[in-house]
Amino acid sequence: MNTSGQTTLSEARSKQLLSRFGVKFAREIEVMRDSDSIINAVKAAEQIGFPVVVKLCGDLITHKTERGLVRLAVKTSTDVAQAAQELLTKTSPQDGEVSLIVASMESGKREFIAGVIRDPQFGLFVMIGLGGIYAEILGDVAFAPVPLSHAGALDLQRRLKQQAIFQEFRGEDAVSREQIADVLVALSNAVENDDSIASIDINPILVRTDGSIVAVDALVVTKTKSTLPIDETRDTSSATNSATSSASQYFDALFNPRAVVVVGASTHPGKFGFVSLHNLLSCGFKGEVFATHLERAEVLGVQSVSSIDDLPSDKIDLAFVCTPASTNIEILRACARKNIRTVYITSAGYGDAGDAGLLAQQTLRDTARELDILLIGPNGQGLVSTPVSLCAQIVGPYPPSGSISVASQSGNFVSSFMNYSRFTGIGIARAISAGNAACTGVPEILDYFAQDDKTSVALVYIEGISDGNKLATSMKLITARKPLVVVKGGSTKSGALAAASHTGALASDDRVFDGVCQSNGVTRVTDAEEAFDVAATFATQPLPKGPNVVVLTTVGGWGVVTSDVIAKDGILNLMSLPDDLSINISALLPDRWSHNNPVDCAGGETRDTIPEILRLIATHSSVDAVIFLGLGIQSNQARLMTEGSFYPEYGLERIVSYHQRQDERFAQIAAELSIETGKPILVATELGVADDQNAGVKQIRLSHRLCYANGQRAARALGRSYQYAKWRGLA
Repeated sequence: MNTSGQTTLSEARSKQLLSRFGVKFAREIEVMRDSDSIINAVKAAEQIGFPVVVKLCGDLITHKTERGLVRLAVKTSTDVAQAAQELLTKTSPQDGEVSLIVASMESGKREFIAGVIRDPQFGLFVMIGLGGIYAEILGDVAFAPVPLSHAGALDLQRRLKQQAIFQEFRGEDAVSREQIADVLVALSNAVENDDSIASIDINPILVRTDGSIVAVDALVVTKTKSTLPIDETRDTSSATNSATSSASQYFDALFNPRAVVVVGASTHPGKFGFVSLHNLLSCGFKGEVFATHLERAEVLGVQSVSSIDDLPSDKIDLAFVCTPASTNIEILRACARKNIRTVYITSAGYGDAGDAGLLAQQTLRDTARELDILLIGPNGQGLVSTPVSLCAQIVGPYPPSGSISVASQSGNFVSSFMNYSRFTGIGIARAISAGNAACTGVPEILDYFAQDDKTSVALVYIEGISDGNKLATSMKLITARKPLVVVKGGSTKSGALAAASHTGALASDDRVFDGVCQSNGVTRVTDAEEAFDVAATFATQPLPKGPNVVVLTTVGGWGVVTSDVIAKDGILNLMSLPDDLSINISALLPDRWSHNNPVDCAGGETRDTIPEILRLIATHSSVDAVIFLGLGIQSNQARLMTEGSFYPEYGLERIVSYHQRQDERFAQIAAELSIETGKPILVATELGVADDQNAGVKQIRLSHRLCYANGQRAARALGRSYQYAKWRGLA
C-alpha cells in the first residue's frame, strides 16, 4: 500500500527484511499466485509438517484477520488445498499482487508485541508490550529510544508493569528475556541501518512452553526521505543553536545580575510594575535597582526615569518588563542600545492569545535574536536567585536559600515548589517560569543548571514539548552531572488537551516521554508533592550505594505500611537482618521487639536505646540506607502537657523539657550518622506537616534535611534516589 510516499510491505517482505537483522520467525514458505498455487501450497505444508497456518499475503493487505484471510491449525493436505482455494477467491482487484504463506502452527499461552515507532518529537523508539487480549485490556507497553543496547533491551522489559508474565506460568518455563532482548536489539539495528523504515510491528511474539519465543507476524512501513514527518509549524531553533547562540553567555547575567531595571514600574500596589519592584527591594537584592515610569514617578523610594534610553549604558544586566505587549518590540531595541542583554517579559497576549498573539510572539522572538538578547517569556511569572537575593517576580513567595533549582512552563508550579521550600526549610538556588518560551525554554535553562555550581538538583515542570530532541539532549547533559526531577502535565488525553490550551505547545505520547526519561536518567514523578520530596532527598541526603534498607520504628503500624510501599515499588530491598545485627539489637530491647525488619522497638526503648540502635543499623556494612519512623511522639505529649491547666506544676516542666530534648537528640543523631557513614538516613513523621513547632521536626530543619510526612513518602523518595544512583553507576 502506498499513501503519500508511505509503503506497507507485505508480511513476507517484512519478515525477509527483519530476518536479515536477526529476528527469528516461525518456519514458513511463500507460495506465489499462479496456476500451481494450490498444489504448491500443499507441498509447502507437507514440507513444513502439520498442523500449519495458511494466510493470504500482499503489500496492500494489512488486516488479514478482520477480512478472514487466515486459516489456523490446518491439519491435512486436503484441508490446505481447500484453505488455499478459499483464500484466493477472497481477493479483490484492490489487493494487487497476492501470494500465500504457509507456516508452521505455533501456539503459546503468553504473547508479546514489539515494534518501532517514529515519534514526531523524539524520533525513533523501540516498543515492547503484552500481546493478545492483554494489549487492549491492559495497555502495558514500554518504549526506549534508538539505538538500543542489549542491556537496554533487558531493562526495557523490566519496565512492563505485569512482570509476572515473564515467570513460570501454569507448568511452562519462564520467558527467555535474552531472546526478547535479541528481537528488540534487532529492531533497533534495522531502523538504524535503513532510514526509510517508518515503523515496524511484530504481533504476536508467542512464548512456547519451554520459554523460548517465536515471532509469527510482521508489518514494516517505509517512507521516502522526503516524506518523513516534519512539523513545519514548529520552531526548533533556540537561543543556543540559532544565529544568536552567543545569547547563552547571558544566563549568568540573568541569575546573577549586577543591576536590574523594572520597565513599567507603577505606583499602584496592585499592578505588576509595583509588585515586582517591591519584591526586588524587600527581598534584599544587593545590586542596583532602576525603574522606568512614563511620568518619572518615585516608586518605593526609587526615582524612575521616563524611558530606557535615560538609563546608564553597560551597567544593567537584566530588564524585567511589565508593560503591555504592544510596547515590547521598542523596549527590546532600547535595551540593546543600552547593552542590556537579558530581558524577562511578563506581558500576556502572545502565544496564549490565538493566532494574532502567536504572530506577535514570533515577531518578538525574531527581534530578540536579531538584537542578540536572551529573552525569557513572554507571559512569565518571573525568577528567583537566592545566591544574590534576587526576587524578580510578580507573585510571592520568596524561598530560603538552598541548592534546588526550579524551571517550569507553569508559573503556578514555581510558586508551589517555593511554598514547599518555605514550609520544609529545604532551600532553592534558582527558580524561573519560562512562560510561553518564545526564545528560551526549559532545555536551555537546564543547560545552565547543569554547569551552575549553586545547583545540586534540578526540579522541572513540563506541559508541552516543542523540540523533543533538544529536550532529550539537555536532560542527558544534566543527569550526567546531577539529578533531574520532572513532573509532566498532559499525561492523559484530557490533561494533554488542557496543556495544549495552556501553553500552545505540542505534546508527545506520554509513554514515549517516559521512555525518554528512563533512558536519560531522569527521575519522573507524577505530582508536585512527590517531586519536592525527591528533589529535597537529592539535595540533602547522600546517594545510596545499594538497595538494602532497614526501617527502624517506634510506631508499629507505620513500619508495616512503609514496608508495603517498599515491596510494591520493587526498587529497594527490605533486607533480612543479619544475625550479628539482630543479636546486638536484642541486647538493647526486651524480647517482644519484632526480631525482623522493620525493627519495631515495641515500646521497649529507654533513654539511649534509639541512638544506640540507630548507630548499630547505620554502621552495619550490609545496610545501605535507613528510614526512621516515630520521631516527635514525646514532644507531642509534651505539647499536650503545656496546653493543660496543670503545667508547669507536678514536675511537668521537667518532663516536658526531657521529652523535647530526646526528640531533638534523635533528629540530630540521625543527621550526624548520615554524615559519618555517607548513607541516607530519612526521618519521617506526620508531625512534619501537622506541627512544625514540634521539637524533633524543628531539629530536622536545623540539620537542613527534610522531615518526611510519612514513611511511604520517605520510601518512595529513597527508591528514586537509588534508581538514579544505579543509573549513574554509583550503586
